[in-house]
Amino acid sequence: MKLVSFDVWNTLLDLNSMLDTFTVELTKLMGACILDVAEAIMLTRERIKAMRAKSIGDPRKALEESQEMLAELLGIDVELVKRAVARAVLKVDDEIVLPRAREALEGVKRRGLKVTVTGNVMFWPGSYTRLLLERFGLMNYIDKTFFADEVLAFKPMPEMFKKPLELFGVKPDEAIHIGDTYAEDFEGALRAGLWAVWINPEAKEVRKIHERGFEVPSVEGILEVLGRIEKKS
Repeated sequence: MKLVSFDVWNTLLDLNSMLDTFTVELTKLMGACILDVAEAIMLTRERIKAMRAKSIGDPRKALEESQEMLAELLGIDVELVKRAVARAVLKVDDEIVLPRAREALEGVKRRGLKVTVTGNVMFWPGSYTRLLLERFGLMNYIDKTFFADEVLAFKPMPEMFKKPLELFGVKPDEAIHIGDTYAEDFEGALRAGLWAVWINPEAKEVRKIHERGFEVPSVEGILEVLGRIEKKS
């Protein structure tokens, strides 16, 4: 194994923490009921994720389509959505970093492997996520980031997973991707020829569930997975 690709949200950073802050800031800007705003955000997320699972939508507008869909649902100018996410990035604290995320990244780097981030975008650009990774010290362990609005593709499209491989000259079977979304992260990585790890919080232990795939309870499970692969090879 030469490269480990990490998803970001609910893998390294807590998505609920970011969404809660975003909801509060958008509610303030709108002067609306927070429950209505929260419901609109949840509904938009469900719609976008369903579209991406089927690879529907223009990958060149992966960010804009989510912002515009939410703004339309709330009957507001999209600028308010953009302002709210900017405020949220400034206000979230270090509790956004998930437990053991730093240890997982550090452990992979100690093995001498390349570490990348491969992330979709929704409501805020990849540059904002990169800023958060930098702000809380996680970028110290990451060699390169790949976000949907910059790659002009989105998971589970093969292009999202192949871009890091092309950059580092790594074959698909020499790379492994870990993330919390089964369709986007696990199935997407497998279809692109990579090894894949699905973070399932309900899992009891690290378990092999595919010829090139594992299920783990949390992100640090990637270290045990790498150990098993190395031992077998």
